[in-house]
Amino acid sequence: MKLQLSDHGVASPHPMLAEALGHLARVISIPSFSREEESVADAWQDWLEGLGISPVRRIHNNVYAVAEDFSPSRPTLMLNSHLDTVRPAASYTRDPFTPALEDGRLYGLGSNDAGASGVALALSFAAMWRRRDLPFNLIFAITAAEEVMGEHGMRAFLPHLAERGLSPDMVIVGEPTGMQPAVAERGLLVLDCVAPGVSGHAARREGVNAIYRAIEDIELLRGFAPERVSRVLGPICVNVTMIEAGRQHNVVPDSCRFVADVRTTDAYTNEATVELLRRCVRWSSVTPRSTRVQASVLSEEHPMWRGAVALGREPFVSPTTSDMALMHGIPSLKIGPGESARSHTADEYVLAREINEALHLYPRLIEAIARAL
Repeated sequence: MKLQLSDHGVASPHPMLAEALGHLARVISIPSFSREEESVADAWQDWLEGLGISPVRRIHNNVYAVAEDFSPSRPTLMLNSHLDTVRPAASYTRDPFTPALEDGRLYGLGSNDAGASGVALALSFAAMWRRRDLPFNLIFAITAAEEVMGEHGMRAFLPHLAERGLSPDMVIVGEPTGMQPAVAERGLLVLDCVAPGVSGHAARREGVNAIYRAIEDIELLRGFAPERVSRVLGPICVNVTMIEAGRQHNVVPDSCRFVADVRTTDAYTNEATVELLRRCVRWSSVTPRSTRVQASVLSEEHPMWRGAVALGREPFVSPTTSDMALMHGIPSLKIGPGESARSHTADEYVLAREINEALHLYPRLIEAIARAL
């Protein structure tokens, strides 16, 4: 079908709203699952070049541009969103790759998470990339593998920037937040735990039951309460979510495996949290699958926080994880059009008026940050 971009239902459309909707419709039509983003990265690169931005650069499927007059003596603000999507839910009633604009809603996989943020940030950058009066450098980046925090996404992109002297000092992360500023999000640890035992015949009370040892350790984890508590994120949350043991009913199990989901805070690094949890249990080994998904908390004194508040925005703590978790030590603020509750759902959509609001608000936020420096 041909998308009727005039049917957006916005009373006072931004001059670039039709451009934003047109590119978003195009990228919706290109399957862009995490680690399979080459075609959609091509589309983003072509579009940015068509907007007159030059040069547009790329590493793997991460596409980015640096504003003119870049100076190492100034701090750098990066505008970032992601171009990959999850796979469509089985309950879709629409073709997830056929964009449809109906009653002011643009339907399609990746429309809300996070294509709308990407197009609005890109057009804001396009309007400002030649300016020489800002007190910081600007970089726009649309990056890959965010949904899986993959090795060729932000984990490769930040070192690439560092090698070129382009490391950001602060980042606006485009994700669906209703255009309210998410100033913090928890980190994540997934722990594989194994309680050992000694096998024996259940009828003769032989052996050492690994399940009972696991239960003891699970109770210790349930009561885990380290000394420090994050002022913003509160306590570390530990939940045991999977458990497995035993081969048959009459054999005392010699091993019990369980998985703990740990939502971490800025009170401790993930590495320190693992060590605290290892000391907390009595019997079990504790092995993290990864420690890279760290908590992120923006200071109330940071220009991004102060700039957002100056525009009447309401800071909040995000319940979801984003590439902020991989930006260790880089102040970041998550804000974008759409609603988080629509992400990863069937028949995903974003409202045209939400994109319109973002097109107006992002440049104002950048200006407010400049004034707050």
